[in-house]
Amino acid sequence: MHIQPQENVLPDYHEHLKVILLGTGSPRAFYARAKPGVVVLAGSKVFLVDCGGAAVDQMIKAGVMPQRVSDVLFTHHHYDHNSAFFDVFITSWRTHITPERVYKGRSTPMHVYGPESTKEIIGKMRESFEFDVKLRVSYNLSDEAGSQIVYTERNEGIVYDKEGIRITAFEVDHRPVYPAIAYKFEYNGKTVVISGDTVPVPNMVEHSRGADLLVHEAYNKEWLDGLIEQYPEYAQALSNPAKYHTTTLEAAEIAAKAGVKHLVLTHHIPAPAAAESAEEAYIAGMKDIFNGPITVGRDLMSFDLSDN
Repeated sequence: MHIQPQENVLPDYHEHLKVILLGTGSPRAFYARAKPGVVVLAGSKVFLVDCGGAAVDQMIKAGVMPQRVSDVLFTHHHYDHNSAFFDVFITSWRTHITPERVYKGRSTPMHVYGPESTKEIIGKMRESFEFDVKLRVSYNLSDEAGSQIVYTERNEGIVYDKEGIRITAFEVDHRPVYPAIAYKFEYNGKTVVISGDTVPVPNMVEHSRGADLLVHEAYNKEWLDGLIEQYPEYAQALSNPAKYHTTTLEAAEIAAKAGVKHLVLTHHIPAPAAAESAEEAYIAGMKDIFNGPITVGRDLMSFDLSDN
């Protein structure tokens, strides 16, 4: 049989936090920039934070089989953060069989976490693919328990605390989208904070203090202003990100105030080319504010928070 193998599949257990950027783009489509999504691996768990378009494809490229995902955490409900939920839900539920291995589909309910609007919004998505779900149960004999969703809605506080893994949600400001939240992951002495979309808020500094890794959204104001000058007829649309996002320089200020060990930028607006010269231009001025490592996130980048 000439069946394509699953390549570079990650191990089923991670002693330390491992973070994989699935998508580092934004609502606008850019080459090689999938919509936002982050995988966090801890112990035997795989957590998916947001699932914009192509989340399943990106997970497979990263070596994370979707069948391992039973926990999806939403920061907010813009389409670029939730549009792949249908694919994630069904694919994680289906058993995948290759000559090398059987990847058992999810036989437990999907656990969905998010701000207080989550059950209403994701619940409607779930209703919209009920036809497909019934076929999976009756025809494909998929485990019926896997067709269910258990919701945890919380704007502030601990949302997960098991097997040494603690996840804390805290409010950010992405208005007119309300509520919007960020997440702090703690495991085996390491801490990762994922900002979601937000303007600078004191909450981010407070919860990121001493974090080993801060994954924060950012846009380059100078580049955006240049586009507005070039295309004045689109000034309103181009200027909107400034109303509810964080500039690169502001992200550096947050990292400096919080004393984080490593700052990773994502949700780029406008997205820089995946080249060192372009990325250096994108973060111009940041190193004058924050003296720790700064990484311009690219799709499928990973960060292993070992003790080394």
